[in-house]
Amino acid sequence: MKKIGIILVFLLAVHTVSAQQSVVAHQEINQEANQEVKWEQSFDTAIKKAKKENKPVLVFFTGSDWCPPCQTIDRELFNTDKFKGFSDEKLILYKADFPRNRDLVSSEAKKENNELQYRYGINAFPTVVVVNAKGNVLGKKKGAYMAAYYYPFLQSIITNN
Repeated sequence: MKKIGIILVFLLAVHTVSAQQSVVAHQEINQEANQEVKWEQSFDTAIKKAKKENKPVLVFFTGSDWCPPCQTIDRELFNTDKFKGFSDEKLILYKADFPRNRDLVSSEAKKENNELQYRYGINAFPTVVVVNAKGNVLGKKKGAYMAAYYYPFLQSIITNN
């Protein structure tokens, strides 16, 4: 009976250490996934900044409060250290949001986003469009992909333009 008690205490200790390591690992992953990128307040501001800094503009067409694939891309691509470092150096960012909750975007942003949706022929969410400082399309990726697939796409646009 004493041996069973010792074994149970040992197993409980091993389980506790394992659970603590799992929590620490999960917190480290979440810290990487909580990096906020800087989205410009308007497309016009993004274009002006793109001209000044000689960078392309990435426009993320999303339904932030109703589109699960959009939320996944936002979380697993845009809100990571890797993307933040990449975008700070190479891109200007604008989020064209089409939420169901109309209080999430201003009326000016809604009007601007509708114009951009028409201008760039957006008919699916999520869609990423990369444009030059004149607003001309350099590349477009429609639908949900693994975050790793976006880097070659973006790198080829930056390299070729």
